[in-house]
Amino acid sequence: MSFLTNKIDIIKRYGIIVFIALFCAVLMWVGQRTQIAVFSSDGEPRALSQGSEEHPFVSLTFNISWGNNKVHDILKKLEAHDAKATFFLSGEWAERHPDIVKSIHEGEHEIAMMGYAYTSYSKLEPQEITQDIEKAQEAFEKLGFEDIQWIRPPHGQYNKEILEIIDAQELEAIQWSVNPRDWENPGTNQIIDQVLDETSKGDIILFHASDSVKQTDKALEVVLPGLKQKDLEFATITELVNGSKAKITQVE
Repeated sequence: MSFLTNKIDIIKRYGIIVFIALFCAVLMWVGQRTQIAVFSSDGEPRALSQGSEEHPFVSLTFNISWGNNKVHDILKKLEAHDAKATFFLSGEWAERHPDIVKSIHEGEHEIAMMGYAYTSYSKLEPQEITQDIEKAQEAFEKLGFEDIQWIRPPHGQYNKEILEIIDAQELEAIQWSVNPRDWENPGTNQIIDQVLDETSKGDIILFHASDSVKQTDKALEVVLPGLKQKDLEFATITELVNGSKAKITQVE
């Protein structure tokens, strides 16, 4: 009888262990599904404007559609503070400046797109949007970037129809949650204060690296160490979505 009782106890203990293991597996699966679901709502595609607050990651993102001067200063600041970012480039700009695109990639930053001609998609017909995206994809493929998955609609303007077209092209739309409006050059201190005051876990920060920005590189001198002091870690969009840090290897 004692032997039977002990055997039942052992079976119960194993049963509890198996239950806990299955429960943890379910939690992990749900977490992964949650990350995937950020791009859809009730089965409809939508743009990602913020990542998970479960990780200390924030994403620095930079738009470039024209000019070839300020980006170098910004890359130097990022390198000095060991900060990785995601650069959203128009295909037309990337074609004109393949050397700069190469420098961005060699700095282990992530390459993403803003279409080809940087024309607001809200002003285009559906077929024209598709053509613009496909032309951009061709441009980046020629530069060696065949697996770009993130797109920021030009000028940040989009609607349901635009998101459906983006989804049909197997791309994901990325927006932002912190916008210091640096292209307006509101003042270095204003850029610094807004970013440091508003940024927390999971945020996507919108910056620009076109020649129109005159204060962004100087603001980064304070912003980058300031965000680190808030115990935040810099992550590319891919890392933000996946919830883990990984080296970017877009070009073989």
